[in-house]
Amino acid sequence: MRTLLIFVVLLLSLPAESATVAEQAYARALYERVIGFRTSKGHGQVPALTAYLVGELKAAGFSDDSIRVTDHVIDGEPVQDLMVTLKGSGEQAPIVILAHMDVVGARPEDWERPPFQLVEEDGFFFGRGTIDNKYGVVNLVQTFIRLKQAGFVPNRDLVLSISGDEETGMVTTMAQRDYIAEAVKPAFALNSDAGGPVLDSEGNGVLFTMQAAEKTYATFEVTAKNLGGHSSRPRADNAIYDLADALDGVREYQFPVQVNPITKRFFAVLGETETGAIGEAAARFAEDPSDELAIDVLSANSETVGTLRTTCVPTMLTGGHAENALPQSATATVNCRIYPGEGVKLTQERLEAAIGNDQIDVALMQEFADSPISNVPEGLEPAIRTALTDRFPDITLVPYMESGGTDGMHYRNVGIDTIGISGRGYVAEEMFAHGLNERLRVKEFYDGLDYWLLLLTELSK
Repeated sequence: MRTLLIFVVLLLSLPAESATVAEQAYARALYERVIGFRTSKGHGQVPALTAYLVGELKAAGFSDDSIRVTDHVIDGEPVQDLMVTLKGSGEQAPIVILAHMDVVGARPEDWERPPFQLVEEDGFFFGRGTIDNKYGVVNLVQTFIRLKQAGFVPNRDLVLSISGDEETGMVTTMAQRDYIAEAVKPAFALNSDAGGPVLDSEGNGVLFTMQAAEKTYATFEVTAKNLGGHSSRPRADNAIYDLADALDGVREYQFPVQVNPITKRFFAVLGETETGAIGEAAARFAEDPSDELAIDVLSANSETVGTLRTTCVPTMLTGGHAENALPQSATATVNCRIYPGEGVKLTQERLEAAIGNDQIDVALMQEFADSPISNVPEGLEPAIRTALTDRFPDITLVPYMESGGTDGMHYRNVGIDTIGISGRGYVAEEMFAHGLNERLRVKEFYDGLDYWLLLLTELSK
């Protein structure tokens, strides 16, 4: 009788598994407000968004001692990070869940719609951050609010950690990581900013990717210098020409192909699930990583090239000082995403060799530490399957290596296994994070509202 009573009490304490109409409307309103804050660097709105989120969490019943806001000044700009804890019974070690509230810049004059206003049109939500990563912030905040209001007491602390400068220096990320490693000591971390369901054009689930590794991020400035002179007296050794030649070398150079257990499994699964030339090449590469034909096909595809090798690409240009003067200098910013284990020093040496001109200066501007591969925690994959039962019951789960960089790299660097498993589904051709007209399917927004609730409940009941 006592066992039955305990079971009934536990059952009644679990949150409803499907968002009500009111909860969906609240999440949509939250999304609209959060998108409306221009939280790109230089606009000073991260603290305003933090204050808004804190107000929502307190209104839902979270106490002051469960909310932690930390102030930072980064390049003269006030920035904050936010942590909120749903206290548990302490039977198991905590889980940390990551998101970030900052976004990359967006110039309104370039967009077809206002980038910092949520626009619903043609079955999509448009706006900067609709995918990266304000969707993650909104989904997790509404999940924590639903768990709190349901009176759910997990068997471990659930800690939501929202950084404020993931897209730039990750100063807030590293501060949160240090605090979490010392004070929280989590079993593992889950990241809302990577992975998740990959859909076909009809919206059917093809793969569920779990980010278990990511490449190192490093930025170089490539500079050509010259004495300059009057534009009426042109000379062959023009700094802009020299820089253009250097960038031709960068464009033509291919870093060596690499493979690790994560990428090999990823390509094997991709070969089973993807049709056409990409699927064929993926299967062949998984079988034989030296297959040149497979490498050529995968290298020509923007979705797979970053999984094969280190990549470096110019992203910004500056040069000259007057329209009627020969340039005294010309500089390109070259961003590199470095395969785990290769390191920044070797990458710079290869970049300089590709340029092939010792008069061109290659200077490291920014780097992040190399990040190890994470182990997928025991019990995570079954919990994900439970959370996806209604949406994608037969979807294939596969770990993968991220070509970009996320907060997760810093948690891995202190020994915290970190897995990126976003709840939003996306079609590869519609992934416009960091680009013009960033968007998310309206259906995926609503269908994903129960994902984190189901997953976290399963991992902590």
